[in-house]
Amino acid sequence: MTDIDIGINKENRSEISEGLKCLLADSYTLYLQTHNFHWNVTGPQFRELHLMFEEQYQELALAVDDIAERIRTLDVPAPGTYKAFAELSSVKEVDGIPSSADMVKLLTKGHEQVVKTARKVLKVAQEADDESSASLVSDRMRVHEKTAWMLRATQA
Repeated sequence: MTDIDIGINKENRSEISEGLKCLLADSYTLYLQTHNFHWNVTGPQFRELHLMFEEQYQELALAVDDIAERIRTLDVPAPGTYKAFAELSSVKEVDGIPSSADMVKLLTKGHEQVVKTARKVLKVAQEADDESSASLVSDRMRVHEKTAWMLRATQA
């Protein structure tokens, strides 16, 4: 492959990629958690939550690909193992099968955590004048903020 020359120096590409790796790990961990809850939810809101969780994990599956491809675009290897994701993620895994109400609370916190991670990456991307990464991260923030709001609304 030829050297990359997209107007962002190697140091900035590396710093942005480190943040994107954390965003990828958070997103993938949240994807797994959401998929797990989709499979295992029970209770009076079963159908509503089962379908909502499915929509959410499908959206996250597309998102992790976009984030990983952005890391690669910056000429940095993307993490792709459970071990790497566990080390990088701020979203914590859950033991056992929580109640449906706890699933909603955990997913709300997970989406809020992804927003916090995204805010950190956004600042770094903006400082490096990396509009492509900033746009991707900003879009992810909007999705996660809205999803957290929708999850919170089911608890009202």
